[in-house]
Amino acid sequence: MTTPITTSTTDSQMHNNIMAAGSRDRPPMLATGRYAQWQSRFLRYIDTRPNGDALRKCILEGPYKLTTVTIPAVPATDDTPAVLERTAVETLLTMSPENKAHYESEKEAIHLLLTGIGDEIYSTVDACKTAHEMWIAIERLQQGESLNIQDVKTNLFWEFRKFTSHDGESMESYYSRFYKMMNEMIRNNLTVATMQVNVL
Repeated sequence: MTTPITTSTTDSQMHNNIMAAGSRDRPPMLATGRYAQWQSRFLRYIDTRPNGDALRKCILEGPYKLTTVTIPAVPATDDTPAVLERTAVETLLTMSPENKAHYESEKEAIHLLLTGIGDEIYSTVDACKTAHEMWIAIERLQQGESLNIQDVKTNLFWEFRKFTSHDGESMESYYSRFYKMMNEMIRNNLTVATMQVNVL
């Protein structure tokens, strides 16, 4: 006798399939109510990448911060004058391999995080400047915190700053999206003047 598949079982399987989808080629997708599992699977996925340690540092600690290095003095010779000791900001050429990997992995970490989340929080997370800030924002949003007014305003600010037409988009679609965004700004008492946007 065949056991009937219940809706809850089907939903559970669907959530598991969503989270596991593309686990070899892309990060797991965040499913509603499954943040703890997603977080664990996302970090496990990061560990499978060739630069996994550097990606982890970007996500959990923040981007690599350039430091100042001391360039030693060079004594004068018959052909060249003396060069005094000086300081300079380090470059890719002067970084250690580990620091260079950390520095270069930031953009990839941001891309992977944005690839693993859904549209409902994408704009808010995308407004963050670093992978570490994104990681914290995702955790906060998934732990039951609703968007506060500042999150909404930040979201709208970034949507306004990045607003542009899509390839092949009709004028009707363009103005419809723009009208919807402006109505959201008005509803949240957010005006272009308060956002201090320079229109060129």
